[in-house]
Amino acid sequence: MQDSLPACDLVVGIDVGGTKTQLSALAGDTPVADLVRPSAGWRPQDPVAAAGWLAALVADALPAGARPSAVAVGAHACETRRQCAQLRTALQLHFDAPALVTGDAELLVPAAGLDKGVGLVAGTGSVAVGRLPDGTPVQVGGWGAVLGDEGGAAGLVREAARAVWAAHDRGEEPDALARGLVASFGVAEVPALGAALEAASHVSAEWGRHAPAVFTAAADGSPLARSVIAEAGRSLAALVARLAARGVAVDDVVVAGGTILAQPGLYDSFTTALADAAPGARAQPLRTPPVQGAVALARGLL
Repeated sequence: MQDSLPACDLVVGIDVGGTKTQLSALAGDTPVADLVRPSAGWRPQDPVAAAGWLAALVADALPAGARPSAVAVGAHACETRRQCAQLRTALQLHFDAPALVTGDAELLVPAAGLDKGVGLVAGTGSVAVGRLPDGTPVQVGGWGAVLGDEGGAAGLVREAARAVWAAHDRGEEPDALARGLVASFGVAEVPALGAALEAASHVSAEWGRHAPAVFTAAADGSPLARSVIAEAGRSLAALVARLAARGVAVDDVVVAGGTILAQPGLYDSFTTALADAAPGARAQPLRTPPVQGAVALARGLL
């Protein structure tokens, strides 16, 4: 933060993630603020409360008396056009400036410096987004750990447990994946994994934290773990194919998320499957913070 601002437009970009939020503000090319804090208290289902939360964040980040010329927000759990529009309307009551609210996955393409393409996230959960030629946003996946989120950490753990149970039903001895999950969940044997999964109060986060056991088992040679990871890659590629079938340009696929970017095995499984599911699509890992996409969108409002 600085005390005096250049005499030019002040843009604010905000990336509200599931666990942390980052704000970046620039006056021209001059950085004014860069703030990271937990996303505790974020309630996107309540537009008024969410707008107040964002306005307080901006007030904390900017120098006293500074007013943004444009604000763009990529918001976790803002999943429909109606929900984002309601939040935008509520947010504009706080700022006499143009504002834009979109899902956080839509920050990936502009953060990569692209005008069009697919944003694919595989972190705790998974989702893919793009836009039709007329600009209409399209989102696929992201249905939560119980029913979807294939390729995200929580979905990987769910599918690994299913694979281990199937092997148990076939009478097979526990392999590295079964042993790893049993140890990670702190239970005595494979059948007890069901109760451990069902006991989670915050399903996505609590299931997802056991994902390292799947990758460790794959590295130790578990065919079950490797098949789970390969299927996760195919599921992520299928999200891109689904967007292509709906008319979204998928030539460029910008990939983000702590799970897929930290695990080369999953990334390689995805890119291999992508070559079959969407020939011609080019995957690239996002190397800049997604908040830079919010800054680019805010500049586009001026």
